Amino acid sequence: MMKTPAGLMRTKQHGKKMKLKIGVMGSASSKMTDRHKEMAQALGRAIAAQDCITITGACPGFPFEAARGAKEAGGFVVGISPGLSLWEHLHKYGSPEEYHDVLIFTGSGLMGREVVNIRSSDIVVIMGGRSGTLGEFSIAYDEGKLIGVLMGTGGITEEMKHIIKVIRKTTGSKVIYDADPARLIRKLLIYYAKEHFRHPSCHHGRGIKREG
Repeated sequence: MMKTPAGLMRTKQHGKKMKLKIGVMGSASSKMTDRHKEMAQALGRAIAAQDCITITGACPGFPFEAARGAKEAGGFVVGISPGLSLWEHLHKYGSPEEYHDVLIFTGSGLMGREVVNIRSSDIVVIMGGRSGTLGEFSIAYDEGKLIGVLMGTGGITEEMKHIIKVIRKTTGSKVIYDADPARLIRKLLIYYAKEHFRHPSCHHGRGIKREG
């Protein structure tokens, strides 16, 4: 079993070590199989186990179940809300507040908050998903993020390798696939610590690395 080296999951800012933030993106539909719910919760637990912060779009579905798993495992969860207040978050967008330690109110709507969601994450994990998740993936890919794809969760994850072949674009992004949530998180953290921290996004100003 791979084990992430202690201390490699943090980035230095002004002399202090900060926890890495892993964004979970996926379908907000509440219609999920029990197996998919368990996979999402296992992903959240894996993020918490590695002492990382979970970031979600503070929505139902896959992200909510990941938040549940992370919080129940003692992790810290941040939600990027489309609303401009808790009232809007709950009543206009029908989004949950449970299992989140912090809600950040963007007031940008469902599509507008995606950029904040991605840019607030050091690593992005895609689960299931439809057009909205594809939009989040596109932002992350264009901005050179390290991306994990949790296979076996349906939706666009089953087409991701084909989508990337069609894109044929070098951005600096690296995409890693696995069907096991804990193993996927370990792979992502190991790659981030060894390589991706050198060029964490296209805004970093370092060289571009082709997805492999």
